[in-house]
Amino acid sequence: MADFLNINHLQGIMYMVSQTNEQALEATIEQYLTGTCLENLKAGLTATQLQEPKVSYSQGYHLGLAKNFNATYALDEQYFWQFLNHTQAKELEKLKKHSPHDWQLKILERFNKLIKKYGLLYLLKKGLSIDDAYFVLMYPAPLASSSSQIKQNFANNLFSSTRQVRYSVENPHQEIDLVLFINGIPFATLELKNAWTGQNARYHGQKQYRNDRDITQPLLNFGRCLVHMAVDTDEVYMTTKLSGSSTFFLPFNKGNNFGAGNPVNPNGHKTAYLWQEVFAKESIANIIQHFVRLDGSSKDPLNSRSLYFPRYHQMDVVRKLVSHASQHGTGQTYLIQHSAGSGKSNSITWAAYQLIETYPINEKVKGAKSVELPLFDSVIVVTDRRLLDKQLRENIKEFSEVKNIIAPAYTSAELQKALEEGKKIIITTIQKFPFIIHGIEDLGDKRFAVIIDEAHSSQSGSAHNKMNQVMGKSTALDEENEPDSQDVILKAMAARKMRGNASYFAFTATPKNTTLEKFGTQQSDGSFKPFHLYSMKQAIEEGFILDVLANYTTYKSYYEIQKSIEDNPLFDSKKAQKKLKAYVESHAQTIKVKAEVILDHFIPHVVNSKKLKGKAKGMVVTQSIQRLNHQGHPFW
Repeated sequence: MADFLNINHLQGIMYMVSQTNEQALEATIEQYLTGTCLENLKAGLTATQLQEPKVSYSQGYHLGLAKNFNATYALDEQYFWQFLNHTQAKELEKLKKHSPHDWQLKILERFNKLIKKYGLLYLLKKGLSIDDAYFVLMYPAPLASSSSQIKQNFANNLFSSTRQVRYSVENPHQEIDLVLFINGIPFATLELKNAWTGQNARYHGQKQYRNDRDITQPLLNFGRCLVHMAVDTDEVYMTTKLSGSSTFFLPFNKGNNFGAGNPVNPNGHKTAYLWQEVFAKESIANIIQHFVRLDGSSKDPLNSRSLYFPRYHQMDVVRKLVSHASQHGTGQTYLIQHSAGSGKSNSITWAAYQLIETYPINEKVKGAKSVELPLFDSVIVVTDRRLLDKQLRENIKEFSEVKNIIAPAYTSAELQKALEEGKKIIITTIQKFPFIIHGIEDLGDKRFAVIIDEAHSSQSGSAHNKMNQVMGKSTALDEENEPDSQDVILKAMAARKMRGNASYFAFTATPKNTTLEKFGTQQSDGSFKPFHLYSMKQAIEEGFILDVLANYTTYKSYYEIQKSIEDNPLFDSKKAQKKLKAYVESHAQTIKVKAEVILDHFIPHVVNSKKLKGKAKGMVVTQSIQRLNHQGHPFW
């Protein structure tokens, strides 16, 4: 058998080297996932053997055949029935007893009805009930402490890969390049392009999905698959909802030299991480269980809801945080520098949920009570964004079967109560951060993960003044002394002797040097770097934010101060100039003039020309909130 596999592998390599079209990319992916490919089978196996594809020897996928795909129900019937027969024969017998002639049709129709109503994610998590029978459609990935039975159940899942899937009931000649299945149920479709043919994923792959694919067919209906990907040898793009010409794709790339794209891969294609890492069985199970979410209520029409699949950097940062925490325990600090446009709210949500289910890899891990108990008793999310509060609540409700594990804490009493009651996720504000430090000290037998969302909104209006009051700061006009949210956090941490029963995860787009030193990872040369980076350059190049410096225009301001006394020995010119400048810059007349300059350019050049099409956020950057106007409100 070993010799046979080596020959097959060699044939696959020879084939792929000699071909430069998208079929070669298909074969490359299929070869890695299944240990062989159709070209190898056709070259070396008999027709009988081709009818019964052998189990794979690489990523653990089975090789699927297009002829086994049922376009009406969007299922690979061979592996669907094989999975149910092998794992849940007793439940099948219940149906066979009551419906001996049409039990298969009964299952297919019930499956079709529920997936149209609730989507695939619901069925993979909740299973399928028919009369008195219940079927698991995907066994979840085990934890390190899981029983052997749970591990065996997961091993019984049948992952498969099928090329050239004829997905259309009405037009049987239409094909999708590659479809991935779990237990015969498709979870991802891929349109593949190869740069050698002059085509790429960014344009041609996306165009194929937008213009050439019939989205009325079951396979491409919203919620039927978790993700649709346009892939070439250099880049990957994804969408969860095909909407014809208005389909919106997101990049699923690692980033290259702090920008867009993917780094050079010395061992193969730049996008090899997709099938070598992301499509690994444990990885897909983890994405399904802990990342993909369907917002809204199950009472809402499926097509009106939104399906979220993580971008690569979101998946990567959460997995790396969980892995590091499970290996090193509590008492750690992490700086996650993710630019605006990174989807930071979702990253924080996924991190919060997964950290409450993080287990130590062994009992020697710092702070571990047992490998069978979670590393952290509670996760505290520190933010000033009520939107994130709402998002966390909705997401955790989708992910967790356990009710009432999340609690808000906007007062000291609420915070203390939530800590004492052992709520799994506690949401509080940056203004309360000093009290969090105090509460953690008082609960030395508990272990905490503290996620700090350093949002720019914390620097505005009453929130800014409250932070000053918490820290005993004056709200005077002199912005040189005004602390921002990072200052508040750092000062609170410095004011107390930090115990080792908490780890701190700071998410920020623009860390100060002091923040970098406190939360960052020290390098061999003594410098500090973030634990994970999604740079502003990458966000700009991927089109999530605009480069505000691309059309940067400077204005000089002039003003004259008249002195009533020529010589004054008590006059400190440096301090006086700061005070005078602060007064002039925050004066209503100054703000009015600046506002006119901004609007005189913005309205004709941006609004009237419809450059942003009403789909962008605006930002006014000032030295302090008082610089917006004398009442502390934006000039508009």
